Amino acid sequence: MASGSRDRTVSTYCYQCVAGPDLLQVRIEDGVATEVNPNFGAARVHPAGGKACVKAFGLVQKAYNPNRILRPMKRTNPRKGRGEDPGFVPISWDEALGLVADKLNAARAAGPVDASGYPRVAASFGGGGTPTAYMGTFPAFLAAWGAVDMSFGSGQGVKCYHSEHLYGELWHRAFTVSPDTPLCDYLVSFGANVEASGGVCGVKRHADARKRGMTRVDVEPHLSVTAACSAEWIPIKPKTDAAFMFAMLHVLLHEHPRERLDLPFLKARTSSPYLVGPNGFFLRDPASRKPLVFDLRTGRAVPFDTAGIDPALEGARALNGIEVGPDGEVTAHAAVQATPAFARLVAHVKDYWPEWASRICDVPADTIRRVANGFLDHARVGATIEIEGETLPLRPVAIALGKTVNNGWGGYECCWARTLLACLVGALEVPGGTLGTTVRLNRPADNRWSSVKPGPDGFMEYPMNPTGRDDWVSRPSVRSAHRMLVPLVANSAWSQALGPTHLAWMMQSEDFDKLPHAAPPDVWFVYRTNPTISFWDTKAVGEAVARFPFTVCFAYTRDETNHMADVLLPECTDLEGLQLLRIGGTKYVEQFWDYQGFALRDPAVPAQGEAKDFSWIATELARRTGLLEAYNAAINRGAAGVKLSGPNYDFSLDPSKPHDVETIWDASCRAASAELTDGKETQGLDYFRAHGFRVKPFPRLQWYLYPKLVASGLRFEQPYQERLTRIGQELGRRLHEQGITWWDRQLEEYEPLPHWRDLPGLWEGALARHFDVRIDDYPFWLITARSMQYSWGGNVGLQIIKEVAENVAGHGRVVMNRSAAEKLGLSDDQLVEVRSPLNETKGRVMLCEGIRPDTLLMIGQFDHWATPFAKDFDAPSMNALMPMMLELTDATGSSADLVRVSIKALESAS
Repeated sequence: MASGSRDRTVSTYCYQCVAGPDLLQVRIEDGVATEVNPNFGAARVHPAGGKACVKAFGLVQKAYNPNRILRPMKRTNPRKGRGEDPGFVPISWDEALGLVADKLNAARAAGPVDASGYPRVAASFGGGGTPTAYMGTFPAFLAAWGAVDMSFGSGQGVKCYHSEHLYGELWHRAFTVSPDTPLCDYLVSFGANVEASGGVCGVKRHADARKRGMTRVDVEPHLSVTAACSAEWIPIKPKTDAAFMFAMLHVLLHEHPRERLDLPFLKARTSSPYLVGPNGFFLRDPASRKPLVFDLRTGRAVPFDTAGIDPALEGARALNGIEVGPDGEVTAHAAVQATPAFARLVAHVKDYWPEWASRICDVPADTIRRVANGFLDHARVGATIEIEGETLPLRPVAIALGKTVNNGWGGYECCWARTLLACLVGALEVPGGTLGTTVRLNRPADNRWSSVKPGPDGFMEYPMNPTGRDDWVSRPSVRSAHRMLVPLVANSAWSQALGPTHLAWMMQSEDFDKLPHAAPPDVWFVYRTNPTISFWDTKAVGEAVARFPFTVCFAYTRDETNHMADVLLPECTDLEGLQLLRIGGTKYVEQFWDYQGFALRDPAVPAQGEAKDFSWIATELARRTGLLEAYNAAINRGAAGVKLSGPNYDFSLDPSKPHDVETIWDASCRAASAELTDGKETQGLDYFRAHGFRVKPFPRLQWYLYPKLVASGLRFEQPYQERLTRIGQELGRRLHEQGITWWDRQLEEYEPLPHWRDLPGLWEGALARHFDVRIDDYPFWLITARSMQYSWGGNVGLQIIKEVAENVAGHGRVVMNRSAAEKLGLSDDQLVEVRSPLNETKGRVMLCEGIRPDTLLMIGQFDHWATPFAKDFDAPSMNALMPMMLELTDATGSSADLVRVSIKALESAS
């Protein structure tokens, strides 16, 4: 709203990380952006009361950064590599887009895929999907193009909450998992550093909950900012969280009466009563093939969905039925011993007592038992609450998992145990308990309830990649082979980014037996990501990028990846571009809204230099490659975020001609208004410019999946993973039929009840074998932690962000336990070398008590050598030290930020 001709405000949003969006207003004085403020008009609709995260306040510096690339550039040095000067020279937009279009047209003329069947065009985007909030209509261009390889990862997926993404979506439509913080009374956080990763919504919700009286127990190897403001910090040994949670299961199942558990929930909403046969598959009714349960009222086995039954949870009985194994193989049984899945679970965790876990986790058994008892005591089994007129269970306890806990080896065990602990007390997807946030693999993705469809055996349907003899994807369609190797990753627009993306990089230097040779793509697009810094084994990634024949980077400043680019295209940054974004509902981290709708990113300042709006770039590329009609059709279908037509409105673009940026987004705004008002109102761009956003109520009842499952007569697929076991056996058969054995280790993870495996030993053994080293020469575990100031932001070159980050202890340092350092003669602020079996980095050490003696910590991702300003930080990063290894890859295709290292001084102590 204007306050004078020389002083005005412009509404926009910040979605630099997955904890957003935050709704903002930018103050403009004499045409210059001078400050960023929260949009206080959004206080009633935004979960954080309209407040904004720290990253948003760097946007003014981001717009006026003197190191920005402001003209298209082309490379003049054909040699690529870290030691090569690219010789970038400025060129016109016409020449730049002509160079790109010529390469694209040549690729299309040669065929969309190469001789190995891999797409000739690839694209890499960072930030957990957030770049789509800034790339305008470019997704529509990619949709029009067709086959695009998005498997060259930059850290998202395999380094993120990967196992949680996949298992969470299977078990309770939870791409990410969150406590119901406003109602939760007792939260156990295993490395979920929400005070750094949760954005302003997470920080506010947790602060309000602690003020209300919620107890948060933080379990992780170092005293993070989250641990520092928790009721208790428990310093656990890295990668042993599963043992801690297995012991919690033991306490609930072996040290308390059954009546303390939510038995009605277990009987009616889980697979706990399903009978299991001797081959490990459900015992089924021969006629209907439905799983059987033993009805205590009639004393016989009946299909699970028989009305009026009281299914048994325990006891073995001689029963008749069939088991259906892999590839539909049927085994008939007469008077065979069958036990409920719950009874198998009880036996499975019998030996996982706290004293056993204590030796693994280096945490006292009494502490583990006390946490488990606290979880049970606060669960309030039997309590209810009314939400929007419907009575639901109230279970105010939850468990949160963080990065490295919920991905890589051990991720399955941790995600399973967390979900199962919630089920035991009826706290899954109910008020106060453990909730999912959004879906990205299941469809439709507009809200979680929409994605709930009946599937086999009373569970939700899930879009597994097929593993049957006739439908298995036997030849990879992209360089990570995600559909071939990972059934759980499905086949949505997000699936490529959630496959084993490090395999795509590894294949650039070595072929995998029985897979087609993976040549580099003909054209590689890069936006808002810097994999040469953000992925593992950064040296190998950089060398692979240098071999790519033609790389196009949408560039903000120079960086380590676009150092190898052929063309740099300057696009309008956060405060310069125009775009409409869908907001609200439930989405990621702690984003639980009571409203849903759209927000506008309105240009607050003119495009700097010759930067162009991303939608203009996309339209020009579509025109120059003969894809304009398909591109416009993709926009009309909703590829830019909103479908342009509905039952009683139609703002579709004419597919035959190019449209300017404002025309595209005016149509989108009109369609958004119509969608929100059922066609009653159709205000366009002017309305959104005046108001900043438009919303309608979102039912709080839809925060919880439980009422939808009850209404649908469905169950959560816990505790027994029969479907996954069958699929894993089928996948093993398919791979072996092709002579592929290098995925055998991953196949071991397909088991109905996950067992404890020595995860620290797995890491140590894999590193020792691969590098032929003595692992004792690397006595420390190196871990990382997220920085609220930097994570996902692409803002490492901003002075204001560095200034704020330096207020958090440990930024830019190697954090080390003081006693451990003294034994090595190290002193505070001393320059040290940290070396893994792969590589080394250096930085200054910060000594403290808030970290385990066997652990080192490096916050964030640095080690920059080309990015202006950041290259002078001299800040270490663990990414250069972490290898890409098949042996450290789990069944979902992920690994974890964890490696063994040594440390030594590089200078004398002062």
